[in-house]
Amino acid sequence: MSKSHQQLKAYQREHRERWGTGVNIRVHRALSWLHRAEQELSRDDSDAAFIFLWLSFNAAYANEYEGVTRAKARETYVAFFERIVGYDQQRAIYNILWQKYSGAVRSLLENKFVFQRFWDHATNVPGAEDWESRFNAAKRASQQALAAQDTVTVLSIVMDRLYTLRNQLIHGGATWNGSWNRQQLRDSVGLLSDLMPVIIELMMHHGTDVWGDASYYLGE
Repeated sequence: MSKSHQQLKAYQREHRERWGTGVNIRVHRALSWLHRAEQELSRDDSDAAFIFLWLSFNAAYANEYEGVTRAKARETYVAFFERIVGYDQQRAIYNILWQKYSGAVRSLLENKFVFQRFWDHATNVPGAEDWESRFNAAKRASQQALAAQDTVTVLSIVMDRLYTLRNQLIHGGATWNGSWNRQQLRDSVGLLSDLMPVIIELMMHHGTDVWGDASYYLGE
């Protein structure tokens, strides 16, 4: 079972003096947004909880934002996942993906409405005419990764879907508490609310490693 903000915060307070500034700031910020997400979950507000969970994820993994494209963001979080999964000797992330949320993961991977190229085609973005073949290719890749128990690949493809959902909410492309995206939001919130505590805990357990500067920090 994933730990609560309160449990993680207690560990942070006990050990943070040994960590570098970069990881200290990342963890502090990520925990703050996780705490806010927990409050929204207690109110059953999936939209707000998802946004705050995404902010927690951003605080944990991102380095800088100037000129960041979707492709660059993906490259950064794939590298982050490789590192985090490498730390995960207890296979907590594996268990979240394959045991607790296997159905939700498959649903997200097979849902065209959280596949960005589908929306690009729907809004006449040039070069998106092949969205369906790309969607099918992504599904095959995810199925192969699932069969091979390739946690990093599955997690990266799932995050691609969540990135589209994030854009829909942040850019006003959805209605608060709207009915059309309820199930994918609930699946996404459930997944992130279990993943983020594990990710933050693994970062803290390796707080003496080099993590790089946090974004929007001027330094000492």
